[in-house]
Amino acid sequence: MGKDPAGQSQGGRVLFLRIRFQADSDLKFAIVTAVRRREPAIDFASAQESALDGLGDPELLDRAASQGRVLVSHDRRTMLNHFRNHLAAGKSSPGLLVVSQGAPIGTVTEAICVLWAVTDPAELLNQAYHLPSLINHRFAR
Repeated sequence: MGKDPAGQSQGGRVLFLRIRFQADSDLKFAIVTAVRRREPAIDFASAQESALDGLGDPELLDRAASQGRVLVSHDRRTMLNHFRNHLAAGKSSPGLLVVSQGAPIGTVTEAICVLWAVTDPAELLNQAYHLPSLINHRFAR
């Protein structure tokens, strides 16, 4: 059986590609655990599991990209600029989600779960969004 552009066919069912997430070191671990509880099928790696402690933002973006994971961070002060530089250097990214520090964990959890359920990973490619609002940043390449 051939591959379907939206996913892979298996036993007459189409399996869609799903977004995979990577938390950076400053993301509240409670968000990772809440997402995993709400939807166990979501692949959301914590910073500790991925040994990200001590890495700078550019290295975090490179690591997430090499593993095909959307980076999720609270660091809006510097991460958006590093993301812009990452793209300007001709590199690609599965995406960046910048989570407001003050946003309720339940609201952020719901936003991530809905995003995972209804979004094709290609829609986040080289895009940065704020959560929970999903405001998009456009970066020239």
